[in-house]
Amino acid sequence: DKAPLSKSLLLVPSAISILLTLLFQHYQKFFAYNLQAVKEDFQIWRLVCGRTICLDLKDTFCSSLLIYNFRIFERRYGSRKFSSFLLGAWMLSALFDLLLVEITQYMFGITINSLPSGFLGPVFALFVPFYSSIPRVQVTQVLGHFSITNKSLVYILGLQLLTSGSYIWILALSGLISGICYNSSILKVHRILCVPRWVAKIFSWTLEPVFSSAEPTNEVRVGMGATVDIQRQQRMELLDRQIMMSQVAQMRRQRQQQGGMINWNRLFPPLRHRHNANYQDHHPSEQGIPPPTEVSEEQVARLMEMGFSRGDALEALRASNNDLNVATNFLLQH
Repeated sequence: DKAPLSKSLLLVPSAISILLTLLFQHYQKFFAYNLQAVKEDFQIWRLVCGRTICLDLKDTFCSSLLIYNFRIFERRYGSRKFSSFLLGAWMLSALFDLLLVEITQYMFGITINSLPSGFLGPVFALFVPFYSSIPRVQVTQVLGHFSITNKSLVYILGLQLLTSGSYIWILALSGLISGICYNSSILKVHRILCVPRWVAKIFSWTLEPVFSSAEPTNEVRVGMGATVDIQRQQRMELLDRQIMMSQVAQMRRQRQQQGGMINWNRLFPPLRHRHNANYQDHHPSEQGIPPPTEVSEEQVARLMEMGFSRGDALEALRASNNDLNVATNFLLQH
C-alpha cells in the first residue's frame, strides 16, 4: 500500500529474471553487465540492460527482499522523491563502477571485464538513508550480549547479497558512495538528478493504477493468530494501542494550540470548576487530578537518539505507560 514504485521494482525485474533463467537463456547475453563491450565497442545500452535485470536468481531474491523492506522510504517521502533517489543513485553508481574498475586495475593489476548484473547499485545506496533515518529499536537479545533490532534482518540480507559474487563489492561500494553523495546537503546532487514533475504525473496516470494496492483493513491485520484466544489477545492489544495513540495525539494537539507552552489545565483545574467545587473554603481541590506518570530518563534518551524531541518523547511515554515500542510506533507514524 502507498508504494507502487516499490511494487513494480519487486515484480517486473524478478519476473524477467526468472523468464531469462528458465525459458530464454539465449537472451541472457543482452543483459550481461559487460564493461569491456561498453568501453571498447561503445555498447552504452548495456549500462541500462545490464544494470536493471539480475541474471542470478540468488541476487534476484535478495534484492527483491531488500526492495520490499525499503518500501518505507516511498511511503515516507512519496513516489516522486523515491524515484528521484533511485534515478540519481543509478546514474552515479554507473559512473563509480567504471572509476572503481579502473582504480582496481591501476593499483592491483586486476582486469575486470564484467560485473554482476542487476539493480544492485541503487539497492546498496538505499542502505545510506536506512542507516541514518530509520531508528534502531531493540527486539531481543541473543546470549545476553548480542542485541537483535528491527534493522538486523535487512543488514543480514545486505551481507548475503554482498557475498554472492566475486566482484559484487564494487557494486556495493559504488552504491554506498552514490547514496552518500545524493544525501549530502553540500553537493546538492538531489537538485540536479531528480524526476521532473510532468514525468511523475505521466507515470502516476498510466502505471500507478496498475501497481497500486488497496489499503489493508484492520480485520486483516488482527486475524493473524492460530487460535481464537490468540486472535482475541491481538485484538485487545490493538485496541489498547489505539487508545494510547489517541491520548498522545490529543496531548500533542493541546500543546500545538497553546504554542508549545505548558498546559496548566493538566496540572490545575479550570477556574470555573475550582470556584464551584470550593465555594465553601475557597481552597483548590486536587483530588480529581491523576498524578503524572513517571517517565524513565533512559527511555527518553533512547527516543531522543532516534531524532525525536524531548517533549514528544515525554508525551508519548506518558501516554503509553512507558512502553517504548508503542511510543516509538506512534512517533514514527505521526
